Amino acid sequence: MMIYIALLIIPFLFGFYAQMRVSSAYNKNVRIPSRGRITGREAAAAVMQSAGVQGVEIVEIPGHLTDHYDPSKRRLALSSENYHGYSLAALGVSAHEAGHAIQHKVGYSMMTLRQTLVPATQIAAGASNFLILAGVLLISTAIGGKMLVLGAVALGVICLFQLVTLPVEFDATRRAKLQLVNLGIVEPSEMKGVHETLDAAALTYVAAFVASLGSLLHILLILSGSRRDD
Repeated sequence: MMIYIALLIIPFLFGFYAQMRVSSAYNKNVRIPSRGRITGREAAAAVMQSAGVQGVEIVEIPGHLTDHYDPSKRRLALSSENYHGYSLAALGVSAHEAGHAIQHKVGYSMMTLRQTLVPATQIAAGASNFLILAGVLLISTAIGGKMLVLGAVALGVICLFQLVTLPVEFDATRRAKLQLVNLGIVEPSEMKGVHETLDAAALTYVAAFVASLGSLLHILLILSGSRRDD
């Protein structure tokens, strides 16, 4: 019983901690203007240009920390506060997304694998909750066991996607930090704020993987227990 509880509570607490840390780091560094007064949009454009990335549209989107790079549309989307802002947080996030555009250009293998997994992950995400809930409710029946197995497979796909996401995000952060300094967008003495923001953001991806892994192990334990009962 303690194992079941741990697999639910630990990922939840870790995820909560990660969200609080990224919120704290971003809210702190979004109030610290960079000395160069370069906006997030300008920083993203400069980082991509220096790497020879062409044909990527930079657009402004609503929302808080909704920033992302869409390789299928070759579009880099920045939230309004990062698009127009010139804070250390805005520059870090914008350069990070530009890092994904660089990955796309150079054919970074883990990003390619991640994109390959997207369709299967979308299907798995949509089906996993239904399969697991139905499987738990019907655990004493044959169909219930089969649904739980399918739910575990779906969680396995999600877990694999989250695992592959880790090196993709870490590599984009590495590229962002390097380019911000090399291009003179951020002075070395200002990098502490960038480090805080991006390192905290990276922790959320670790938390997402831990959560998906915990859910998968939880279902596998349920399946193992039901088979012993048989």
